[in-house]
Order: sequence, then C-alpha cells, then structure tokens
Amino acid sequence: MSRILVVDDESLMREFLAESLTAQEYEVDAAENGERALEYLESEKYDVVLTDFKMPKITGLDVLKKAVDKLPDCKVIIMTAYGTVENAVEAMKIGAFDYITKPFSVDEILLNVKRAIDFKFLESENKRLHSELDQRYGIDSIVGETSLMQTIFETIETVGQSRSTVLVTGESGTGKELVARAIHYASPRCNGPFVKINCAALPAELMESELFGHDKGAFTGAIRKYSGRFERANGGTLLLDEISEMSPQLQAKLLRVLQEREFEPVGSSDTIKVDVRIIATTNRDLPTEIRNGTFREDLFYRLNVINIEIPPLRNRKDDIPFLAEHFLAKYNSENGKAIEGISQDVIASWQNYDWPGNVREFENAVERAVVMCKGRKITLAGSTTGGQQAVMSASAAAGASAETVAGLVGRSIDDVERELILGTLESQGGNRTSTADILGISVRTLRNKLAQYGEMDAFK
Repeated sequence: MSRILVVDDESLMREFLAESLTAQEYEVDAAENGERALEYLESEKYDVVLTDFKMPKITGLDVLKKAVDKLPDCKVIIMTAYGTVENAVEAMKIGAFDYITKPFSVDEILLNVKRAIDFKFLESENKRLHSELDQRYGIDSIVGETSLMQTIFETIETVGQSRSTVLVTGESGTGKELVARAIHYASPRCNGPFVKINCAALPAELMESELFGHDKGAFTGAIRKYSGRFERANGGTLLLDEISEMSPQLQAKLLRVLQEREFEPVGSSDTIKVDVRIIATTNRDLPTEIRNGTFREDLFYRLNVINIEIPPLRNRKDDIPFLAEHFLAKYNSENGKAIEGISQDVIASWQNYDWPGNVREFENAVERAVVMCKGRKITLAGSTTGGQQAVMSASAAAGASAETVAGLVGRSIDDVERELILGTLESQGGNRTSTADILGISVRTLRNKLAQYGEMDAFK
C-alpha cells in the first residue's frame, strides 16, 4: 500500500484530500503545517508528499527540500493558489515531481498522485533491473581476487568512462566477452544496446551484410531491407568477437568506419552515421598476424587504443577457490541442489592442473561435480564413479601427461592433430564452436580440417 503525506494549513482542504486519498486505499498522514510535516519526514517513509506552497514559517519549498534530502525516491507534488511560472520553475529545479494550481477537482489530484506513484514504481524497477544487469554483466560478474584481476577491474572502471576503442586479448575461455560487457555496463552507454558479432562464425560473404546491413534487392535473397549490427548498436557498444578471423577486405571497410563513423549498407548509396563504441577480442597474437600478412597493421593501431590482456587461469590459481564457490552456487541453483561446499583436497587437485581451457573448462568441471555429487559436499571420494571422475579429471589429466607424450612418439603430426580435433569434437557433443574455443582455432579452420578429414557429416 502506498503511503502519502498531505500538508496544508487549511483544515477543509487537508481533510478533503486525506479522505479522498484514503477512499482510494492509500495510507495517509496529514500535517497541519510545515513544522509538523518536517517531523513526519524525519521519522516516516512516504511514496508521495502532497504539500501546499504558501504556509507560514515553513513553506512548501522547505517541505520539498526536506523530502528530497531525506527521501530521494519520494515524489513531491506542490499545490498552490498562487501559481506563477517562477514558483513552478523553482520547485522543479529543487526536485518537485509536479505542480498543480488550486482550485482543482478530486479526479485531477487523484490522477496526479497515481502518476507519481507509477513513476516511482518504474524508477524502482529500472534500478532493480540495472542492479541485476550489473550483477550478471558488470564487474561483479567477474570473479577474481588476485592482483592481476584487481588491476583489470580498475582498468575496466577507468576505460568504461571513455569513448576509446578497446582490444581485449587472451586465450580461449579466459572471459574476454565478460570483460567487454563489463566495460559497456561501466560506461555512460550502459542504457544503450550491447551488440555482439562473432567474426569466426559467419562466412566472409555474409559478414559485410551482418555488419553494415543491406538494401532490398542488393543480392539474391535480399527480399527486404536489413539493419546491420553497426546500426543496431548506435548509441551503445559493438563487440567484434575474434576480430582476427575477419577477412582482409572487410578489415579495410571496418577501418573506414572507425575513422569516419559512417558507412553505406550493401547495395545502397545512402550514408548512415553512427555513434558506436567498438570493443574487439582475439585469442591470437595480432602483431604475428600482421607479420604473416593476415591482419592490417593500420586497423590494429585503431583497435589497440586500450589493450586489456586477460591472464590464463594457470597464472592466477589463487582465484580457483573463489571461482569454485561462485560456480557451486550457480549450479546448485540451476540443478535444485544444496551442496554445502567443496573439500580442500578437491580444491588442491584443481589448483595442481593448468586448465588449458581456462575458466570455461573449469566451470564445466565444477558443473559436472555438482551434477554427479550425491552427498552434501564435493569430495575426491565421490559416492559414484561419475562423481569421482568429475572431480579427479583435472589432476588425472595432469598426472597422465608424461604417459600421453610417450604414447605420441613415432606418430606423424598430422595423425596426432586429426585425433586431437576429432576427440575434442566428440567430447563436446559435436559442438563446433566450443571445440574451436578449446583448441584455440577458429570455427572456419575447424570446418576446413573436418573437410580435409572427410568428416563433415560425422558431427552435426
């Protein structure tokens, strides 16, 4: 039930307002003067304050100032028989929600109060949603207590306030997209769109249309006008994921957009101007790609205004207990479980492993351990074979490394590569994107390898 404070030194008006609002099932307090109103505001909470403008000693503006100070979410409506533009401007500058002149009908005042309450609800809902977004995508969504991660958090907060292009680098699975989203939600653009495109997931011939859009009839199959990612990201942030996989032709067009902040859709002569912040990610060493002739040096300098390098998990193993706790809570919730903790021997075994798949691989290990756990705590001595495998897979893999290497002696690199690719693909249930991430190659390269092996139809 919404609470309302009515302030008016005229008893008939005060009683009329209190009765009208109470009849609408609002909870109402009534103050006969400004002094009493300040006492109410000091000790009570209200959704709306409805106050007369002209009162002796303590005026409606004084009540407004107190309400703004004590109850910043409260909406204040000023009532007066002495309505002037100057009064209205002054009240609005201080923070009044609305300004209404006497005489007014009961319907008019009830409508204004309802508008104020609805607006307060929308503000509260907006704050709640922003809080959820911050928890899911902001800095709080990234787990890390080591000095390496604390430095990254500080950089995110600093860079977020700028318009500069950011290049986020690091191995697959380190959390580059999480960092990109955190930069967006730490920026003045946080209310704008966050648009992502995976440069490795689309063929080169479709990428230009996805980025810049196209006109109807621009090519076979273009049956309607299409807005590309740049246009959809206007006023916000565009994430170019795995930028190193973009074709040289598109790199040249992207460079022009970064320089001019404008582009032409495919098949159109119209120029579209955009205000988009670019964040790019890559798991490759771009200076090496430049030397190999696969990446433009001028584009690299445009992208690399700010560089944030995400360390691999093997370089921040002190974060593993915090990550384990985070993922335990997540997968407890998702699976309806109530596992109370993880034993220290499990944590130690996880810390003894180098996690080539980084945080993504570690998260999968914790999820498996949660799903397979039958007791109240995840331990090495799991109650099922599956549970033991889930928590011991990391340490077992580390211990088997010497034996694995010995088993490879005498075999060709091509044979080992084929076995590694097909084995990883099978372990990922045929998911080519996650397989490419784990192997540190692009989806395009993976497709080419499968075609080379004659295995294109084996995993779909």
